[in-house]
Amino acid sequence: MISIAVVDDEKVFSDRLIRFIEQYGRENGIETSVTCFQDGLDIAEDFKSKWDIIFLDIQMEQLDGLETARRIRACDSEVIIIFVTNMAQYAINGYEVDAFDYVLKPLEYSQFSLRMKKAVREVEKRKNHSYIYLKKWSDWVKVSTDDLLYVEVCGHTLRYVTDGETYEKRAKMSDAEEELAGQPFSRCSLSYLVNLKRVDRIMKDSVMVGGHELPVSRNRKKEFLQMFTDYLEAGF
Repeated sequence: MISIAVVDDEKVFSDRLIRFIEQYGRENGIETSVTCFQDGLDIAEDFKSKWDIIFLDIQMEQLDGLETARRIRACDSEVIIIFVTNMAQYAINGYEVDAFDYVLKPLEYSQFSLRMKKAVREVEKRKNHSYIYLKKWSDWVKVSTDDLLYVEVCGHTLRYVTDGETYEKRAKMSDAEEELAGQPFSRCSLSYLVNLKRVDRIMKDSVMVGGHELPVSRNRKKEFLQMFTDYLEAGF
C-alpha cells in the first residue's frame, strides 16, 4: 500500500490527479490510498508523517506550496514531495525543500505516469530501510536508521545523534538496542551504540563515526570488532 496526499485548492485538478493515481495503480498492480486537502494549511497544521508521496500545488490561497513544504520538512525529511504547477519556473525553487520532482498543469497522464513510476520506485527502495520516530521539541520526526551515527546514554537520557540533529528522550540503552534490533548497531562501550554503516575508521582504542571520535572500551572491543567484521562479510 502506497499512501498519497493530494494538496490542491482547485477541485478539477485534484480530481484529475486522483483518477490518474487510480489508473496507474490498476495498470501496475499497485494498491494506493489517497487523501485530499484543499490548502497547504490543512496538511501542514499538526502534520503527521504518514504519507509516502505528497502531490503539492505551488499556488494556493492560504499557504503556498513552498511554505507548506518547508513546514512538512521540519517534521519529515523523507516523504516524497512532487510539486504541481502551471509554471515550471516556480518548481525550480523545489531544491530548497528537497522536492523529488514536479508535474505541469494542465495534467497529462503520460507526463504523470513517468513521475509516478520514479516516485513509486523510490518509495519501494525506502521501505526496505528502517525508520524510528524521535521527538524534537513538540514534534515527532521520522528518522532513517541509516542517518543515525550513534546513540549515547547520559544518565537516564538517550541522545540520538545524526549528521545534523541530536534528539533526546528518557530511556535506557537496552531500550535503544531493542528498538534497533536487526539493524547493524553495536556497543563500542557502555555509553555508546554505534551504527556500523557509518564507521569511518577504527583505531586502537577509539572509532570514528561521522567525524565523531568515540572510545572503544577494553571489555567491549573484541565483540565490537567481531560484529564489524561480520557486517563487512555480509556484503554491506
